[in-house]
Amino acid sequence: MARLKDRVQNALDEARLLILGAQVLLGFEYRSVFERGFEHLPPHSRYLKLVGLTALLITLALLIWPGSYHRIVNRGVDSEELHQFTTRVMTCALLPFALALGLDMFVAGERVAGAFVGVTIGVFAAILAIYFWYVLEATERKHHTENKAMSATSWKSAGTKLRDKIKHVLTEARVVLPGAQALLGFQLITFLMDGFEKLPNILKYVHLISLCLTAVSIILLMTPAAYHRIVERGGETEHFHRFASKILLAAMAPLAFAVCSDFLLVVWVVTESEELALISGAAMLLLFFGLWFVMPAYWRVTGAGRAPHRSQAPVAQG
Repeated sequence: MARLKDRVQNALDEARLLILGAQVLLGFEYRSVFERGFEHLPPHSRYLKLVGLTALLITLALLIWPGSYHRIVNRGVDSEELHQFTTRVMTCALLPFALALGLDMFVAGERVAGAFVGVTIGVFAAILAIYFWYVLEATERKHHTENKAMSATSWKSAGTKLRDKIKHVLTEARVVLPGAQALLGFQLITFLMDGFEKLPNILKYVHLISLCLTAVSIILLMTPAAYHRIVERGGETEHFHRFASKILLAAMAPLAFAVCSDFLLVVWVVTESEELALISGAAMLLLFFGLWFVMPAYWRVTGAGRAPHRSQAPVAQG
């Protein structure tokens, strides 16, 4: 069972993971009102952008709340009450975030392909977020009993404690998430820029697909924090470590496609060459997948680059 101070620290770290993304998207939401393309949005889309901005502000207020609670109520002291309070607040904060994401996806989809596509994309994004942030956790919690019996000291890999492995995977998600959310904000702003209207329709759809892939990646990257709060209650189990590891890797695949799709778009605009854009995008995708998946998988199979276990370490000759 994780110590109280570790569970509180995990909760605050996960809140920080979520708030970084909320703050990045909030900045892009404010900026979008001043883009020229905002004037060309239909009235209902403008109001939906306002509703999305409001939802993000509610998310921001909720995520910062545990910090002030910790300072004012507990005066910096860790307590089970603080841990439970942080868990409840983070659980509530994800709902307006899902709403804001769905509304932004609707506005982008409508601008490119009409209301039907916009509604489809927006509803799908919101439902996907709610599923991974709430429904999955509720389902898992019903069947999650035996994993809690595993103690943090029962699982080690090459001398690494379970507590440290969980911190590592959450830190790695925290490394990827801000960049993905900054990319999402840029992609949303692009729909309102003057240059976007000049793009060929096929490139508009490429950008829309890239936006959808980025949204999927972000939803997956935020899932471990929600899972840790709702299912594990901040506890440390090998089950959670495996789950978070799989989700993190799954989130990196659509992110790679999203980044490389927009790179293809930029090369097409700069060079005005469809062939060069396709080759450049494919080459960049191979680079990403090669570095993120292929080479690590090869090293895992062959054992290359793997640190030796302590029991296998060479003994110094006296």
